[in-house]
Amino acid sequence: MTPQPPAPRSRRERPAKPALTYDGIVATAVRLMETEGLQRVTMRRLAQELDTGPASLYVYVANTAELHAAVLEELLGAVDLSPAAARGDWRERLLHVLGSYVRVLFANPGLARSALVARPAGPNYLALVEAVLALLHEGEVPDAQAAWGVDVLLQVATATAAEHSTRDASGDAEGEHDAVVAALREAPSATHPRIAALGDDLVSGTPQERFAWIFRAVINGTKVTPRDTP
Repeated sequence: MTPQPPAPRSRRERPAKPALTYDGIVATAVRLMETEGLQRVTMRRLAQELDTGPASLYVYVANTAELHAAVLEELLGAVDLSPAAARGDWRERLLHVLGSYVRVLFANPGLARSALVARPAGPNYLALVEAVLALLHEGEVPDAQAAWGVDVLLQVATATAAEHSTRDASGDAEGEHDAVVAALREAPSATHPRIAALGDDLVSGTPQERFAWIFRAVINGTKVTPRDTP
């Protein structure tokens, strides 16, 4: 019997790379954000992590902004929407939903700032919008006002998280805050009578108390403020 030639050996020095998928790309981007920060979640850095070229990623994600939106969409799955289906005052339950959204952003400071321009459009984002709209409807907020109100509520929540995350990232956040407080307290009544009249109340309250008041004001305003008709 003629001996068979040996089977050809692979010249690969490492196993074949797994195929790229949208879910895999987003999962890797989330992991990068958690370990290195959102500023490091770029197309080039992500391609390096996935052992591929940036051009391969553009088949799935158009640019870094879209990538950040996809990361935000993934993390929105952690928002607690259960208060939307519970009983009790609809305003307070809406406040709990918005508070959960803000806490998700607080847990990811870079994402809070990116969320000001990132525009997710996946099922987690749609579920959040639906929950807010359902609560506004339960509160008998007119549909036209609810349609605009949901955008305002989420914008305020996002801006609140972005402001606090930016402050926390500052090397001298406490010093900057103290300087503002001192300027308000020391404003002379002759030139700034209203600042002097309100005094310490301008900087009173905990962040949680101020957050709750802001949203109650926006929620109540959404219900009573009609949209202008052309």
